[in-house]
Amino acid sequence: MTYALLVQGAPYTHQAALSALRFGRAVVERGHRLKTVFFYHDGVHNASALMTPPQDEVHLAEGWRSLHRGQGTELLVCVAAGLRRGLLDEGEASRHGQIASNVAPPFELTGLGQLLDAMEHHDRMLTFSP
Repeated sequence: MTYALLVQGAPYTHQAALSALRFGRAVVERGHRLKTVFFYHDGVHNASALMTPPQDEVHLAEGWRSLHRGQGTELLVCVAAGLRRGLLDEGEASRHGQIASNVAPPFELTGLGQLLDAMEHHDRMLTFSP
């Protein structure tokens, strides 16, 4: 089965992001495919390249990157929600005249059309929100 996750909770603020990451790992361990993770609302903060948690905490951004490396999981970030919250990739930073970016690959800014595509083309979609 192919799975997609919709993550709406900010990292370290609510349990949603950590629960989604744990669920994603469990899906993979059971032989399924986690094809897409879409970050929306405050969930876009999971894509911050500047996230630096204490060493004794789970590094959520690194956990998502690990799923991408191991499974090719798409890590899609809603561009509108990201821009509102100050999350920009290099292209958006340049387009808006900002001096820096803080969203790095494999996370990619994209539109809601990608979320609709995931809903239509995956066997299951689960939402994790506060």
